[in-house]
Amino acid sequence: MSSKRANKKSSPAVAAAKSKASPRDQDRLGQLERLIEMMVEKDVVEVELEDAGTRWRVRRKEPQAVTFAAPAGMPMPLPMASHPVAHHGAPAAPAAAEPQGEVFKSPMLGTFYRSPSPEAEPFVKPGDRVGADRTLCIIEAMKVMNEIKAEREFEILDILVKNGDPVEFGQPLFLIR
Repeated sequence: MSSKRANKKSSPAVAAAKSKASPRDQDRLGQLERLIEMMVEKDVVEVELEDAGTRWRVRRKEPQAVTFAAPAGMPMPLPMASHPVAHHGAPAAPAAAEPQGEVFKSPMLGTFYRSPSPEAEPFVKPGDRVGADRTLCIIEAMKVMNEIKAEREFEILDILVKNGDPVEFGQPLFLIR
């Protein structure tokens, strides 16, 4: 077993719920507890299951993200001017306006996909208004395709990642309003 394995003892909240629950509910709580242990062991951020008319969605609060840093680039040497350059009263160009909006960040590490298959239409495009259960993209992690849902209503202003790009936990994916 992995060293990440959670302690076998139930949390006080789970133990209290089990003591008050019917045998069927105790079995379901035990299944839920085993699911959470497996999520910790396998470092899974979110799981959604539907079984016998019951829908379970379990999401870890603080996932253990693995990040890789790109090697630092070498700065390019500046060319040496043989004569001093005089700047004549030309006003500097204004800086590009900062995009207005909020950032929707990646909930996990993986590969970003805009559509369910290469020939399919993207899930969303700039200008779309989305609802809470709308799929925004897929992030593939460990050969598992994870649908990323909006979880609330907003408008897509911009898509900040290209299709097929690797993404890290917390990386901005969409600019939203």
